[in-house]
Amino acid sequence: MNIAELITEAKRGSAAAEKCLFDLFARRMLMVCRRYVKNPEDAEERMLDGFHNFFRSIGTFNYQHEAALGAWLKKIMINQCLMFLRKKNVFTIVSESVAESIALDEDMLDRLSAAEIFQVIVQLPVGYRTVFNLYSIEGMPHAEIASLLGISEGTSKSQLSKAKALLQKMIVNKEQGYARQQQQ
Repeated sequence: MNIAELITEAKRGSAAAEKCLFDLFARRMLMVCRRYVKNPEDAEERMLDGFHNFFRSIGTFNYQHEAALGAWLKKIMINQCLMFLRKKNVFTIVSESVAESIALDEDMLDRLSAAEIFQVIVQLPVGYRTVFNLYSIEGMPHAEIASLLGISEGTSKSQLSKAKALLQKMIVNKEQGYARQQQQ
């Protein structure tokens, strides 16, 4: 059964079709949630809540192609994560002192694998991680991020800059630790 048929069956209430759709997209959507929510159990719960909302509203979805379905699911997952962060009151903008001023090497992230980048991103403070994900990965403009998070555009830009600087510092420290291990 192809995805269009699965969507049609899920709209009719087929649990088997819903399970197939879940199985097809769960891994990718969990990774989206993990980029926003550091704790794996909380991220998994956000993903499950997201799928619950997806299946509740699937009747309004007009399937065109898999990419559109993936984008819609991703948007649902991001919204679930942002609601969770706001409800938990863990979304705080980190002060200047956390990311000290260092020269930013814009190409540093290009030298890492996706898995390595993910491991470093999830270590960022919540505020930095959220702005970094929304801007650098989701491609949202600062005005939209500011509106979504209830911050100013300037704060969004500042948080992105600090997130990049802190990412670079974390990567440099990781590379230095790896180099020391190789020397021993």
